[in-house]
Amino acid sequence: QLQLVESGGGLVQPGGSLRLSCAASGFTLDSSTIGWFRQAPGKEREGISCISASDGSTYYGDTVKGRFTISRDNALNTMYLQMNSLKPEDTAVYYCAALSPVFRCTVVFGTSLPSSASWGQGTQVTVSS
Repeated sequence: QLQLVESGGGLVQPGGSLRLSCAASGFTLDSSTIGWFRQAPGKEREGISCISASDGSTYYGDTVKGRFTISRDNALNTMYLQMNSLKPEDTAVYYCAALSPVFRCTVVFGTSLPSSASWGQGTQVTVSS
């Protein structure tokens, strides 16, 4: 059974840092296109970061570029999102997802994901003083 389990969310002050984790089971992350998404109240889901299955290249949305870092530990079969210099507008539920390697990271930043994508359960990140 394919499963992604997230952890690491919480409350942080503006300017602070958090690291989200997403542990996979039933498949290997290094053979998948993997990404992080977020959804704030009243807003559409936003793709924010991706690691390409083909060559391990990383990609970021403009709203998080330079502040967030996506990574993957193949030995632990876990992906991470290091979030620095957090802002109140980063407040959202954060989700990890994994897709077949046939899909490129451009899909992560598009308007919809294929129905075959596997999703984590989501973790709340709140940035507030």
